[in-house]
Amino acid sequence: MEQSRKSFLGTGWAFPVSFHRNVPGACGVDMVSEVEDIEQSLFILLRTRPGERVMRPDYGCGLEDLLFEPVNTSLLTYIKELISKAILYYEPRIELRNIEISEDENLLEGRVVISLDVVVRSTNSRFNYVYDFYKREATIRP
Repeated sequence: MEQSRKSFLGTGWAFPVSFHRNVPGACGVDMVSEVEDIEQSLFILLRTRPGERVMRPDYGCGLEDLLFEPVNTSLLTYIKELISKAILYYEPRIELRNIEISEDENLLEGRVVISLDVVVRSTNSRFNYVYDFYKREATIRP
């Protein structure tokens, strides 16, 4: 690993996985570091269903199982609990401060916007991560 790519927050493969060619005849995997690595890790964690990973069957959040549930207070509380638990167990680099969930009724029916307010533990820096969760993806609104 190059000296410039070392990071105390972590360095990992970019998602989606892509490759680049540095010099003729040699190629490498695109890497991400710092907060970008954490953001991509959160995206993967929230999109993964428990049981999808062979060596980590408990990894994931399981939001996809809730796609066709009616949006009510009970569901929103359950989503917050799933996200909190997944971040607590699988993303130790951050501390979750707040989760806000809102249904976007004006723009796209079935779209739920999940906003995470997090603090990076090692740098004590805050950032927001917004995750769009679609109940009915690829449908046309009448």
